[in-house]
Amino acid sequence: MVRIVEEIVKITGIAGSSLLDFLAPLTENRHSKTEILKTVDVSNLEKFKRSSLNCIINLHRTNDIHGINRFFQSANAKLTPGGTYLGCVETLEQRRTRLFRKFPAVLNALYYTLDFIFKRVFPKFKWSKKFYLFLTNGRNRALSKSEVLGRLVFCGFDISEVKEINNMLYFKAVKTGPPLEEPEPDSGILLRINRIGHNGRPITVYKFRTMHPYAQYIQAYVFEQNDLAEGGKFKDDFRITKWGRWMRKFWIDEIPMVWNILRGDLKLVGVRPLSAHYLSLYTPEHKALRVKGKPGLIPPFYADMPKDLEEIQASESRYINAHALAPLSTDFNYCIRAFQNIFLKKARSN
Repeated sequence: MVRIVEEIVKITGIAGSSLLDFLAPLTENRHSKTEILKTVDVSNLEKFKRSSLNCIINLHRTNDIHGINRFFQSANAKLTPGGTYLGCVETLEQRRTRLFRKFPAVLNALYYTLDFIFKRVFPKFKWSKKFYLFLTNGRNRALSKSEVLGRLVFCGFDISEVKEINNMLYFKAVKTGPPLEEPEPDSGILLRINRIGHNGRPITVYKFRTMHPYAQYIQAYVFEQNDLAEGGKFKDDFRITKWGRWMRKFWIDEIPMVWNILRGDLKLVGVRPLSAHYLSLYTPEHKALRVKGKPGLIPPFYADMPKDLEEIQASESRYINAHALAPLSTDFNYCIRAFQNIFLKKARSN
């Protein structure tokens, strides 16, 4: 343990700090195989044998890693099952704080805007990503907390702890298995989201992006940390962008779902198309009931305005049972009530 602490102090130049307290649980086991690095080069991981390490501590910012997923996947391969990867990242909020402190008023806002466009927006589009990588080699990228944690889950980790220290976010991630065997998610404006459809059949729903990239992989984590707010949405959901909240307020993000209606995946009125994780929060009886019908663009939620998950299930049950008896009149009635709440009572999506 003494050797490990000495290495950490040597690398970071920090002694007796909250960082050492955060790292302490990972350094107390003298018999564990722990490697301490400060690197962005994946070759520094490749030199270790597969499943040979209990813990990898990388004290270099994730922002400077070119090929973040490849780096996380390599760390996953070198760890034993249940092994821990500890890393750090400067989040968008922390980056803004640093730049606003660094430059004088007005200039700081201008610099931050240009920095955000070049180091956050440019890497997200195919036409600009190559230009960005040519100039920066992927260094000093602007990353959100949601994206980094989501990438970790995508690469086979479970998030065990996060903590802000010295305007940097440190995270502990436990290896739960191999990386997911699916294509890396698109970071563009138009999203293709996996949802549960009629008779439990998987469907792809189209929406405009309102969340940070890789946000879908940490839905369970957000629920565990924050639970649900009134109305059934996730409480304090940091995955949603600022412009995303504005888009949700006016349902702009759901415009592409019209294509799902034309394809026959959805109908105009019906229960929400849910993710597998959110559906798992429902009772087995209600899950069996709600998949009998086709999901819809306008859910019964906006007609009844339930406040919690129990009320949401009761609202959906009433709609499904009524629809089974009188489909057309039920959909018309729920549509009218929903529009009254939306336009007269200003009901909004969060």
